[in-house]
Amino acid sequence: MSSKILSLRSTVLIALFTALIAVGAYIAVPVGPVPIVLQNFFVLLAGTLLGSRKGLSVVVTYLVLGAIGLPVFHNGTGGMGIILGPTGGYLIGYIPAVVVTGLIAGRKAGDSKNSALFILLGTLSGAVVVYLCGVPWLKYNLDMAWGKALSAGMIPFLIGDAVKVAAVVPITRWLKPAIDSLENETA
Repeated sequence: MSSKILSLRSTVLIALFTALIAVGAYIAVPVGPVPIVLQNFFVLLAGTLLGSRKGLSVVVTYLVLGAIGLPVFHNGTGGMGIILGPTGGYLIGYIPAVVVTGLIAGRKAGDSKNSALFILLGTLSGAVVVYLCGVPWLKYNLDMAWGKALSAGMIPFLIGDAVKVAAVVPITRWLKPAIDSLENETA
């Protein structure tokens, strides 16, 4: 019985974070071919709070929902055209980003003095992975020079992403014990 409860709790958390990423897509500021959105904030938070495996389930679920046409991407769009379009590299980049974030952030458990450092390093690494996937995809997709791709797909977002990365640390330290205890509860 308790394994079914843990499975149900994990499923609920995965669904919750999938929904948060979708909501983050609707909170957007257009600044060119790549909008400023909160999707990546929730991807990174899923990695730090749920770990790499459950975080991966969140991101894959989100991308599958979008790929089949549900309006979970920026501006309420969906479909394979978005994934194959200019911003698709960022979306695909969420997959390795959540895994990297979860692996690094999870190196030190809950109350360790070093946990904030590992959460910060994991989140920062995840954000870099998104750029490493997104900027080349944008360059190729729009046939841009590297300088233009960096100017359109990375530079305008650095300050906002730094704020998102910094915000993930205290939020994770605050919520992680509650999520861990929820997942570890037995019936």
